[in-house]
Amino acid sequence: MENMDGLNKAYETMGLEPHASKEEVEKRYTTLMRRERSRTKLQGDESASDDQDFSKVTEAYKQILAYEDRKVTDAFNEQEYGKYKGMAGQAQKMDHFWRYYKVHTFVAIALIAAIIYGINSYIDKREHEKYLASLPPIDLDVSFYGTFMQPEGKDNTESVNDILMSAIPEWKRVQSNIIFVPQDDMNQYAYLQKAVVTLMSEKPDIYFMDRAMFEWIGMQGALLPLDGKPEIAGASDDRTLKLSTEDVPEEHIYGIDLKDTVLYKNLPLAKTDLIVGIRVNSTRPENALRFIETHLAAAQP
Repeated sequence: MENMDGLNKAYETMGLEPHASKEEVEKRYTTLMRRERSRTKLQGDESASDDQDFSKVTEAYKQILAYEDRKVTDAFNEQEYGKYKGMAGQAQKMDHFWRYYKVHTFVAIALIAAIIYGINSYIDKREHEKYLASLPPIDLDVSFYGTFMQPEGKDNTESVNDILMSAIPEWKRVQSNIIFVPQDDMNQYAYLQKAVVTLMSEKPDIYFMDRAMFEWIGMQGALLPLDGKPEIAGASDDRTLKLSTEDVPEEHIYGIDLKDTVLYKNLPLAKTDLIVGIRVNSTRPENALRFIETHLAAAQP
């Protein structure tokens, strides 16, 4: 009752009927504020009594606005939580808690997920490193560039590695990678972009290439000149492939054609050519030369 009496007094102070609409209150306060400013300008200074009167108007205005805000809040709470009856207070507290801490909760969940992912990635990495450490050292690292494709359904190069390793019995481990690059000009550009990245970032011992990729890789200065190597001395002229590059304008032997060899027939890959070259900074150049020599010898009549 006391609160309602105070509210009615506030309306009276502003010169309004009790429970006037919020729009009327806003409009009335604006009018009184303009009137107060005009009075101040005309008088040149403010008398204490007039200032006190307008302060009362402002306090009444704030009181009415607070009452209007409570009405809106109460109506919302009744709509949202009235169905909980005696448990409405607890439901409201839980809802406020969730709204306030919702972002914090999502951030915490994301953080926990990131930590779990990081831990699993670390464990997987350690397991993979342990697996690699258990393998014998690499005898030869090979990359295929060009129109080389595995049979449908094959997603690893184990069978390819077995064939590459079979000619030299004491070798225990060969690893290979296939970079498919079509010869169709319409589709070649995107594949060449990947080929450029792998050519710069990976350092195999040997490249197997089709003729187009042999010329492209050779022009990048990525192949070791094979002239004078005793391991290829017995290679016929139709098997040795020469190139000149921008840096080395004289022609040199950079590739050996192994098409129509046992290796060509046995490799489980779709292919049109099988030109082998050694990377200029190969980690195992002796093994690479031995590999070429072995397959050249097998190809002799």
